[in-house]
Amino acid sequence: MRAIVQDRYGSPDTLELRDIEAPEVGDDQVLVRVHASSVNAADWHIMRGWPLIARGIGRGVGFGLFKPTKHIPGWDIAGTVESVGKDVSGLHPGDEVFGESKSAFAEYVSVPENVLAPRPINLTLEQAASVSLAANTALVCLRDQGQIAPGQKVLIYGASGGVGTFAVQIARALEADVTAVCSTAKMDLVRSLGADRVIDHTREDFTRNGGTYDLVFDGVGNRSLSDYRRALTPAGTLILSGGTGGRWIGPMGLFFKAALKGPFVRQKLISGGGRVSADNLAFLKDLIESGKVTPVIDRTYPLSEAADAIRYVEDGHARGKVVITL
Repeated sequence: MRAIVQDRYGSPDTLELRDIEAPEVGDDQVLVRVHASSVNAADWHIMRGWPLIARGIGRGVGFGLFKPTKHIPGWDIAGTVESVGKDVSGLHPGDEVFGESKSAFAEYVSVPENVLAPRPINLTLEQAASVSLAANTALVCLRDQGQIAPGQKVLIYGASGGVGTFAVQIARALEADVTAVCSTAKMDLVRSLGADRVIDHTREDFTRNGGTYDLVFDGVGNRSLSDYRRALTPAGTLILSGGTGGRWIGPMGLFFKAALKGPFVRQKLISGGGRVSADNLAFLKDLIESGKVTPVIDRTYPLSEAADAIRYVEDGHARGKVVITL
């Protein structure tokens, strides 16, 4: 099968399209012929080995000390079930599914049944391939960790990105009052997702304009902890999810500060995120099929141009998701 492979840390030029052996199928696994995948920020972070601290503590997600342990990039998949292991009961050959794989940029993947769900009937496989990691991150952060409630005032910082476009829609679906923050060029897109208000961060500082929110969801990570806390109500919740930061510790510096400060303040300071599950995928499927959530696709690239797709996302140009087709 064809797959994108990386043997060393570096730029997108380190990614190679190769012919490799197809994966075997375990008793509790499903073999999926991948129709499409999508790019996430995690792909370029692992590709470059940044932040450097992750090389020591991030082995579980693909970082190694000197080279990535995750040799095939990609997390999101959508495709067709080819075969199933003897312990799999909920999926069958021919089913169209979406979900997660740790080696998604390949023609075939073998994954546990519990990280897959049937494709939403109103999405193409290309659209479905954009959902899993980004939408699950937004869902876990807002619903589970943020315990979002109807009528709450919620601010989404980084509302035009892969996670942010899902976060705006999920927050609205959960009946929150949503303020979204993005750049000038992306304001119309974010309004179309249902945000009640949109702030242009190039013209207005949401941490200093006097507004306060029950929940602030941060997907950018470029403000200080005191800035974020200023935008919260006295008992509000801050969810930190991703960001860039410096080459050495990246957004983890902000996460560490929140963990140290959290026990001593009323506000909840949370480093957000969580694993994909079948239940979460089913919940997202319902939101999508009801029309409350729709993936935003910026561009589509063939597998052979996966390096260009990752470069585009790394440069910060993407509005919503970038899809790779096989």
